[in-house]
Amino acid sequence: MMQTLSDEFSLNLALPLEILLVRAFGAALLCGLIGMEREYQKNTAGLRTNMLIGLAAATFSIITLEMMETLADTSEAARLDPIRLVEAVTAGIAFLAAGVVVYTKGDVRGLTTGASMWLSGAIGLAAGLGIWPLALLATIIGIVVLWVLRKVEVAAGIKDK
Repeated sequence: MMQTLSDEFSLNLALPLEILLVRAFGAALLCGLIGMEREYQKNTAGLRTNMLIGLAAATFSIITLEMMETLADTSEAARLDPIRLVEAVTAGIAFLAAGVVVYTKGDVRGLTTGASMWLSGAIGLAAGLGIWPLALLATIIGIVVLWVLRKVEVAAGIKDK
């Protein structure tokens, strides 16, 4: 029984532990940068929410990679389609993001916050899959769109601070 439990909790993973840690923490950190801007603007989905979304997406990515590595050769009945990962994460985050969008008196609020949550999911997927150039690029562009363009809108008088 002890050997069975020991085997269950062993670290026989397709990805080395160091890579797993970098991907999980990296996703949380990059999405935290998006969340910090939302937090600074006092939006409902801020730092912790975006970090958790990114971490969850990275975790789902890593689970998918592990499943593909460990189950692919064991059974012909196991049909692994990695694109389902993107579909599932996208649908789940869209559900969360829809909860922050409010339509009242002809005014839509929370749309940018919802979009930032969706972006955090995409960044988390990229980090979890080890596509670091895309994860970093999406984070940088996201911050430019959220932070810099807000400053431009305020300076141009398009939007209130």
